[in-house]
Amino acid sequence: MSSIWGEKVKISVFGGSHTAAIGVTIDGLPSGEKIDMDKVLLQMSRRAPGKDKTATPRCEKDFPNVICGLKDGFTTGAPLTAIIVNTNTKSSDYGAVPELVRPGHADLTALYKYGEHSDFRGGGHFSGRLTASIVFAGAVCRQILERKGIVIGAHALSIGSVKDISLDSLNPEKALLERLNSEYFSVINPEAKEKMYAEVEKYRMESDSIGGIVECAAINVPKGIGEPMFQSVESVFSSILFSIPAVKGVEFGRGFGVAEMCGSENNDPYRVDDKGNFVTETNNAGGILGGITNGMPIVFRLAFKPTPSIGKEQKTVNTKNRENADYTIHGRHDPCIIPRAIPVVEAAAAIALMNLIK
Repeated sequence: MSSIWGEKVKISVFGGSHTAAIGVTIDGLPSGEKIDMDKVLLQMSRRAPGKDKTATPRCEKDFPNVICGLKDGFTTGAPLTAIIVNTNTKSSDYGAVPELVRPGHADLTALYKYGEHSDFRGGGHFSGRLTASIVFAGAVCRQILERKGIVIGAHALSIGSVKDISLDSLNPEKALLERLNSEYFSVINPEAKEKMYAEVEKYRMESDSIGGIVECAAINVPKGIGEPMFQSVESVFSSILFSIPAVKGVEFGRGFGVAEMCGSENNDPYRVDDKGNFVTETNNAGGILGGITNGMPIVFRLAFKPTPSIGKEQKTVNTKNRENADYTIHGRHDPCIIPRAIPVVEAAAAIALMNLIK
């Protein structure tokens, strides 16, 4: 099982949903970078469960215990490791899972690859619980990037059929991104949030779940970063973004929308601004051309599938007697993961950028 990502700055994620703890080691950070733990804890709290009816009632404080790599609040240059203790597990909810695999989960594929010794409790190492480790690593990287002027912010663009306002791809305001990256369940239009709550509640009451889209932007990213072909900006970002559980689609700029455009519509016209900089009049490219940043904001979106753990009866198979079966999943689950996924997306973007610009 490979749980190490990155080249210049590597992260190694360990643990599982129902193990004693989860955690992450960050290798390759520069020394002498001040890390404000209050800012780290803010990001951890945005992802933590149990805040409202959109989230699992499983209550975890997600407090990261840093065991090495920081001294007097500064990075030492050595690997930085944090451990997050699991305190509210209920493994008994998963007693039937070895025989009855859960639709939409990795139970069966894990069985194919790792055999009967794979830890299935709560999804084990496949669980979204491990995104807490990504958020910690991203919160550290984010502070280093912010000192370089780079700001990252994301919001719930849609949940089901309910949509928020899209970010201004040409000029996402710094103040807006800073608001989004400090809130739980961040949206641009507060009215959209209320409608999203209602949408999630509708599916929760039906013992079902609903998916959505997270939109993210990064501003003040240096021009000319990215290494075509295989270390392009899109390649690096996509590699870690697709590592977030439940992500099924990633698009940059206009994304799949370009398939319905002609060249004269899709091409971003150039001009010289009042400071003598080369800029584009539109940002269909999402700030990236040829796998290299062009100085415009990086804008991308992620499609998240609905939470596969639902209370409705579903068809499955019994892996012991190889017979068809019906199965109802028990336990504590998110009817929609979008609110808690937003800080994970921002964190993954920060980690990706650390690998591109260091």
